Amino acid sequence: MQSTWRPMREEDLDEVMAVAAIVHAGFFEHREVFAERLSLYPQGCWIAQEERAAAVLGYAFLHPARLGQPPALDSLLHEIDAQADCLYLHDVALLPAARGAGLGRVLLQRLLALMQVEGLARAALVAVHGSAPYWRSCGFEALPEVPAALREKLRSYDEQALYMIRPA
Repeated sequence: MQSTWRPMREEDLDEVMAVAAIVHAGFFEHREVFAERLSLYPQGCWIAQEERAAAVLGYAFLHPARLGQPPALDSLLHEIDAQADCLYLHDVALLPAARGAGLGRVLLQRLLALMQVEGLARAALVAVHGSAPYWRSCGFEALPEVPAALREKLRSYDEQALYMIRPA
């Protein structure tokens, strides 16, 4: 099965919600959150799909943000922060059938290219579901000192949630 990433469209949001329900059980976000990210920063919204079958295999939402200040789970941004200094991976979800196909590495290349276009020196994410080892293999490291406000925000994800950063 050949898989690829393509730009997300508004009509993809039903599939995004279906994938999120499978991959991120326990981390519910309303459709409005995804729709807003797509509206505010479409260049950071991607759909993973089979090249020939057009079946949606996953999605990714990235947007500029301030380092150490990720948005709370299931919250609206209202606007892209003019003081943004990193590219934040808000959500990456791949169905089990899509894992191991190299989609994560391709997405990482897209992230690095977008960082260059935006002039951002770092990327950041919150690793959940025990995914920190995977993100470490992609060059991300846990923030060495986590401020109290960030620790509190991470608790809304899960007990193992880690805020991770990566240089360009």
